[in-house]
Amino acid sequence: MKCNIKPLADRVLVKPAEAEHKTAGGIIIPDTAKEKPQKGTVIAVGAGKKDEPMTVKVNDVVLYGKYSGTEIQYDGETYLIMKESDIYAVIS
Repeated sequence: MKCNIKPLADRVLVKPAEAEHKTAGGIIIPDTAKEKPQKGTVIAVGAGKKDEPMTVKVNDVVLYGKYSGTEIQYDGETYLIMKESDIYAVIS
């Protein structure tokens, strides 16, 4: 996925994962009751701070806080831009 947004400093651009449409038991979840995703794919990373290099890289799948980052719309897609410190873990 190509995106022309380049985060600055310790910021990371994340494409949130799709919200679940069904429960494990097969019940369909309506749009109004869907949980906000807490997982996504890193699309772009900033250069980091002077004394703190970035530890996440493009295409990492990450877990972040439910209300982390700022939601932005670009070319019809929804992204989150957040500080690297808002990311809790990288899923391998």
